[in-house]
Formats: sequence, C-alpha cells, structure tokens
Amino acid sequence: MSDVEAEGKRVSWAELFFDLVFVFAITQLTAVLHEDHSWSGVGATVVLFLPLYWVWVGTTMQANQRDLERPAERIAIFFVAMCGLVMAFAVPYAYDDRGLLFAGAYWAARLVYGVFAFRGELLRLQPFTVSIVLTGPLLVLGALLDGPAREILWLAGALLDLAVPSLLRRRLAAMHFDARHLTERFGLFVLIALGESVVAVGAPVANSGEPVGVATLSSAIAAFLLSCALWWVYFHFANDAMRHALSTAAVQLTITRHVLSYGHVVFIGAIVAIAVGMEEAVAEPTHHLDWAYLGLLYGGAALFLATFGYTRWMMFRLVSTTRLVAAAVVLALLSVAWVLPALGAVLLLAAAVVGLNVVELLRVRRRPARA
Repeated sequence: MSDVEAEGKRVSWAELFFDLVFVFAITQLTAVLHEDHSWSGVGATVVLFLPLYWVWVGTTMQANQRDLERPAERIAIFFVAMCGLVMAFAVPYAYDDRGLLFAGAYWAARLVYGVFAFRGELLRLQPFTVSIVLTGPLLVLGALLDGPAREILWLAGALLDLAVPSLLRRRLAAMHFDARHLTERFGLFVLIALGESVVAVGAPVANSGEPVGVATLSSAIAAFLLSCALWWVYFHFANDAMRHALSTAAVQLTITRHVLSYGHVVFIGAIVAIAVGMEEAVAEPTHHLDWAYLGLLYGGAALFLATFGYTRWMMFRLVSTTRLVAAAVVLALLSVAWVLPALGAVLLLAAAVVGLNVVELLRVRRRPARA
C-alpha cells in the first residue's frame, strides 16, 4: 500500500472553495437569529438552516465517494456552491419575497448534482431521489404560499431530509466512506461555525467607532477565550475519536448517520446560538443580557456539550460523564449569570468550559500512570 493510500483521501481545494459559500451562509443565519431571537425566531432560523446544511452534507458525502480531480466533478461542486450562495443571500428575506429564490436554489442544487452523480440510478430510492421528488417540491410549494403554510411545508421538508438516512438505512448500509476525509470535512464545518463566533467577538468592537474601554476589551477577550475552549472540546479529543469510530465500524452508516449528520447539525446550530449571545455581550459588556440572549449563550453551550453524550454513546456505547456533567453545570450557572453584567456572564461560561478541558486533560494524563 502506498503512503497516499495509507493516509486516506485528502480534502480537495474544490471542497475548501465550496465551503466559502457556507461561511457566508452561517453569517446570514446568525444575523437573522440576532434580529429575531424569540422562540419563533429560533424555530424559523432552524428551518432555514436545515436545507442549507443538508445541501452541504449531501455534496460532502458524495465528494467522499468520488474523484474530485476530474474537471466534471469540480464543475458539479461549483454548481452546488452557486446554488448555496443564492440560498444564503435569500436567507434574510426567505419568509418574505425571496422564498422562491431560497427554495428554487435548494431544488436546483439537489436536482443537478443528483442527476450528475447518479444518472440512471436516481430511479432507485435513495436520499437524492427523495430530495428531488419530495423535499424540493415541498419547499417550492411552500414558497408560493404565505404565512404559517410556508413555514409548515418548509418544516416538513427539513424534517424529511433529516429522516431519510434513517428511513433508508438498510439500503445505504453497504456504503463505504473514507474515514479521514469525512471526519475532516465535518470538522471543517465546525470550524466555519467557530469562525462566526470569532466574527461575533470582533465585529461589535470594530464597528462601534468608539474608544475601546476596559470592559469592552475584557468582554472580547473573555468571548474569544470561550471560542478557544469550544474548539478544544471538539478538536482535542472528539474529532480523532470520530475518525477512529468511523474507520473501525462494522457498518459505517451508523456513524455517518448518528455522529456526523445528526450530531453535527446540533454542534453547528449550538455554536451559532453561542455566537449570537457573544455578539450582544461584547457590544454591551456592562449591561445585563436579557433572557433570550442569555438562553442562546448558555443554552447553546449546554447543548453543544450534551451532544457529545449522544455521539460518544453512538460510537462506543460509553457515557461521556464529564461533558454531560459540564452541560448540567452550565445550565445551573444560569441562576448566577442572569444577575451579572454581560462581561461577567461570558467570563463565567468561559471558565466553566475551560474547567471542563482541564479536567479531561488531567484524566487522560492519569490513565498511563494508573496503568
């Protein structure tokens, strides 16, 4: 076996270019959530996020199977990226006059890439077939309607896309994935979301046009520390564990379905929620965060940490004790955070996540000593 084969498939430049569109898409979604962070606003943002996420997932899964050195494959990726770009700039007014643009771009992305990737095989029941025949038309039909009817149809389409890998798991069970490539791809999407948290830290300070005071500087540093701590939680142990689980799984679809597809939709959504809370905290460091922003900040962090309990169980049938306890601690700290100014709330949360990383690092270092 050659060194290249031993290392596995590498992420291509075409895929990294493809990801740039989703950097913009996450920024748009964060802006929408910041504008309306009520319960209904959160739900509306999730309904917009899921089709974008599923376009990325479907394309990434297929890229894992195909040779992206071929010009035709790259052109197909670029076409999907163009559709993703249209979806992204339709996001702010998707529930108004850009709904058809959003839905049509989704359908075009799935239709053209599905026809290119599968050609005659589309007649067999598989995820691209469902998205072309059912999800795309549902979104377009919803875009032609107004009010709750649009939201209901779009939610149905989003849930259908999420359900398809489970509904068709027996048909897809024989699929083989390059573990290194696929886990790296999903890690890169987590990085895109973490990049949005960095923008949320810097943008309020850069755009204020006022002298940077001690409170503002301190809140920016605390928020960035929180971003670093979130990075550490995911990349120091978890991403390698996911690669190991995928490479050794008897049925790889179990890992791609539960850990990558389902787990990461929550990871990324949680980071977006945290970023919205961060942005408000850095913009108004001496004011108290209202419950909506505090809920996004602390609730997002708790959800991010708790999801590792789900992914670890699905990979190894083990309980992620430290991360589940940390998620509970973060929720408990809400009783303290709501009486603190925004700076104090961010510092407290950053300390909790950093504390988790320290505990896990010490536990890992003690294991060889016990052995």
